[in-house]
Amino acid sequence: MSNTFIVTISRQFGSLGRPIAIKLSELLGVNFYDRDIVEMTAKNLGLPVSAIKEHEEGLGGFGRMMFPLGRGAIETQDMIFNEQTKIIRDIADRESCIIVGRCSDFILGNEKNAMHIYIYASYEDRLRNSIDVLRMSRDEAERMIKRVDRARKAYHLHYAGYLPQDLAHHDLLLNSNLLGINGSAESLYKTICIRFGLKEEKDEKSSLL
Repeated sequence: MSNTFIVTISRQFGSLGRPIAIKLSELLGVNFYDRDIVEMTAKNLGLPVSAIKEHEEGLGGFGRMMFPLGRGAIETQDMIFNEQTKIIRDIADRESCIIVGRCSDFILGNEKNAMHIYIYASYEDRLRNSIDVLRMSRDEAERMIKRVDRARKAYHLHYAGYLPQDLAHHDLLLNSNLLGINGSAESLYKTICIRFGLKEEKDEKSSLL
């Protein structure tokens, strides 16, 4: 990773962490990895993606957020996680990028060129985002926030040994409601540029100021 930098993003359900990460990847001009890591893992193991997805689809459109590796046998999940770990490390060695979830903060926890970010929001903001942005009913939003929070904590604790919001394992925490999607992404962009000594792309109009 000597010539690359990696940004890992962990987030609460409904905090809009994923769209913020996508926008941030556009600003930085680097690739964004999330669900496709699971697809690459399945391919490497010779498993159809449906073997993982079929356990998630039964939970509704947001079921995959609850069980990143599906709900198969523990042995299968461990096998998938181990392969996923190899893929994340390979990506980190190959290119600068943003990786969302998948315990990437733990997997790359000892890398000097990695920055680990946790995105959160108040329950009220997450509920509103789930209804207004994710187009969920209020009942569904309340149910999913509770269930996804519980599942993500269990998943992270099992594989990483700590909770996803553990301050000791993150470099920066961001309340997404403070600046919204674009503002949050732009704020993180500036911070990352400073952290890794990157040159910011200046708006031509700024030269007039």
